[in-house]
Amino acid sequence: MKAGALAAAMALLALNGCGYALVGRGTVVDPTIKKIGVPTFTNLTGKPALDQKITERVIEELLRRGRFDVVQERSGVDALVEGELTRYDARPVGFSEGAAEGGGTTTQASRYAITVTAKIRYGKVGAPEPIWSNDAFQFRDEYEVGSDPASFFDREEQAIDRLSLAFARSLVAAMLEAF
Repeated sequence: MKAGALAAAMALLALNGCGYALVGRGTVVDPTIKKIGVPTFTNLTGKPALDQKITERVIEELLRRGRFDVVQERSGVDALVEGELTRYDARPVGFSEGAAEGGGTTTQASRYAITVTAKIRYGKVGAPEPIWSNDAFQFRDEYEVGSDPASFFDREEQAIDRLSLAFARSLVAAMLEAF
């Protein structure tokens, strides 16, 4: 039994020495980066205020990590996170049937999927190559429309809030953990 435990411990030490790490534990942070600038993302989607929501969530997530000062400026920083929101899609993914006037039935969308696609670059100021970049970073969420048409936009906004938070968490993890 002791030999098995010793072999397992040796294997873990060997893996640790080879650069393997547990998911979520490995970080790729340049120790010279103390202050990160996150200027408002460029919004090419046509969806109003999407850039502000996502930028705010990215800043909050970086601050939550507690390793950096984070500002919404380009100057006086060690590194920049620059984003360009390139696409926003809202597509029906679920349908329901209802009774129509005159005795027929109608089919209408009951569930929508929203997807945001962005071009992201995270790099040290003045460095020619980014630390991390992705030209098609994408996140998706879904929401139920409900039976009240007046609540359609409220539910979409709630889904955008959820998507923005998940987008930021995933983005910051990818940037800092190099996944």
